Amino acid sequence: MRKKPIRFGIAALLITGMLAGCGKSDNTTEENSGNTETKQEESYSGTITLAGSTALQPLAEEAANQFMEKYPDVSITVQGGGSGTGVNQVAAGAVQIGNSDVPSAEKLEDKSKAGELIDHKVAGIAFALVVNKDVDVDSLTLQQIQDIFSGKITNWKDVGGKDEKINVINRPASSGTRATFEKTVMKDVKINEAIGTVQDSNGAVEQAINSTPGSISYVAMSYLIGEKKDLKTLKIDGVEPTIENIKTEKYPFWSYEYMITKGEPKDAVRGFIEYVKSKEFAPKVKEMGYIPMSELE
Repeated sequence: MRKKPIRFGIAALLITGMLAGCGKSDNTTEENSGNTETKQEESYSGTITLAGSTALQPLAEEAANQFMEKYPDVSITVQGGGSGTGVNQVAAGAVQIGNSDVPSAEKLEDKSKAGELIDHKVAGIAFALVVNKDVDVDSLTLQQIQDIFSGKITNWKDVGGKDEKINVINRPASSGTRATFEKTVMKDVKINEAIGTVQDSNGAVEQAINSTPGSISYVAMSYLIGEKKDLKTLKIDGVEPTIENIKTEKYPFWSYEYMITKGEPKDAVRGFIEYVKSKEFAPKVKEMGYIPMSELE
């Protein structure tokens, strides 16, 4: 059973007085039962750099583009590198936000800094097993997946497919996607590092899967949105990676996506994280293959 997620409220971006250190404010008026109320809508400025999870990167980039359009005085740069990179760069103060598929404690190298980091859940994400299009298997059990990635099963004929070598394509140790795979699918079974190859991003996995007969790996479902028709996905125990199957705990391979800050976020950083979690941005979250926080609470 997964732990009950913590509820986060969407902070209202409204202030009633002069705003110090957060840029300018714009006045708006609103009729309320015959009375006119004047409100000031917060405005942001400054530079934000994000780094980390390649699974969260597309959503972060889309949110950055929309946020910068809404607040032209803000400049946002989104980089990849993997969840471990994001966690440790934000801990070192090199970036303002570290993107991660797992809580920061799981990737933090300097444990003495754990108390400085705050994990903000911004969305959910499902992951899927993917295989080369020549693989004639549609579903694997958890046991079969564990046996393949631990090296016990090396031929597709042993899981109902044709007589063909299984080519495992893994993710590096710094990958949050791999950490989620180990936690939710492999559980106590160790991945055999001596078999297969390693690719460091969703895009590299796609290329390797398409060019390697009999190959298997795993990617974020968000990466499968759009023109990725050659990537064949597998069910796990006959269950597809849908929001409903995740909510009812039938599909195991998923995680929250985190934006991690060093201390409480302020000004534009705070506003950006709130925007990613907001109802305003939620339709885009779902459209891009992620799960809005409102559907997981």
